[in-house]
Amino acid sequence: MGSGGPVRPELCAGHAAKHRSEFRIGGVSVAVAGRCTEDVTLVPSLQPFRTEARASDITIQVEWTERLGPAAGQQVFDSGSLWQLYEDGAEFQFDFRAPILGMQSYKRLFVDRQFRRARLQMSTQCFAGTGYAVAPLEYPLDELLIMHRLTQEKAIELHSCGIVRPDGTGNLFVGHSGAGKSTTTRLWAAREDVEVLSDDRIIVRRDEEPPMGTMEMPFRAPDSADGKRILRLRDRSASPNGRSAQDDKKKMKMRMYGTPWHGEAAYASPGSAPLARIFILEHGRGNVLTQLSPSQAVAELFARSFVPFHRYEYVDSALEFLQEMVDAVPCYRYAFEPNEAAVERILEFRD
Repeated sequence: MGSGGPVRPELCAGHAAKHRSEFRIGGVSVAVAGRCTEDVTLVPSLQPFRTEARASDITIQVEWTERLGPAAGQQVFDSGSLWQLYEDGAEFQFDFRAPILGMQSYKRLFVDRQFRRARLQMSTQCFAGTGYAVAPLEYPLDELLIMHRLTQEKAIELHSCGIVRPDGTGNLFVGHSGAGKSTTTRLWAAREDVEVLSDDRIIVRRDEEPPMGTMEMPFRAPDSADGKRILRLRDRSASPNGRSAQDDKKKMKMRMYGTPWHGEAAYASPGSAPLARIFILEHGRGNVLTQLSPSQAVAELFARSFVPFHRYEYVDSALEFLQEMVDAVPCYRYAFEPNEAAVERILEFRD
């Protein structure tokens, strides 16, 4: 929730939707339409992910209403403070709250079960007289929408940092909070001229042929105190997952994508890269690498994934994709020490 001048959402009422913005995260394109520019303004974290898509995977219509009534349907999840999820017939309903705006829901997202069509209702009553800027797509709505859309595709979001070496080699370092992802990011950035896709959350999906016309574009990482952190982005979005069941798993390739949801090191890139190796981070001594069996790797990755657990088919889909992933990419447990030797160990490593 950003602060700013007085908000007058009533000015957006009574007119047909004529403004539109688009962004893409992890191969998923999102289009948002509204009656005024404030409805479709992307928050700063989404600005680097802005795009122009001919067809969007998800479309959101922003609407304003005087107030949001009690939620309908059965509650299936409660985050504890920020959002709640309800199931009502053919739709899911996400209610969002903010302590500074009172106990009532200030926005409500209705979305179909395929997470393709959505309506976002904003409450004028909650914003009236607050002086806070309207940010329809602010966190956690953006991540929740993408995370749920991934359940419909061969893809998953992992608690991890993605590092691409100058030769294009992509390494994924997966870990719980405190496992050393941000530390690993800083060590690699100090050692090599690497591209950091994210220091906290990465999306992995099947690697498809890049679309025509993609190009590299420079992006200066936000919140860079010295102004010198330049990421070389290779934004190659995934094409639709149309592979047949007869695909040879040994030929399957995986690609990792940056996300806007960064960690302490504040790296967030819309770039992507082929995934070569996966390392499960844990603190230890001696920088010891241990290759994991497929079943071990699936269990470790699932424990560090962002999967909606309120429907069993989402869990089954995630486990199925993780099995594909570990069949295609070698996975290791990495008990490391937070120093330059941890980077050298990977540089010298051969599968």
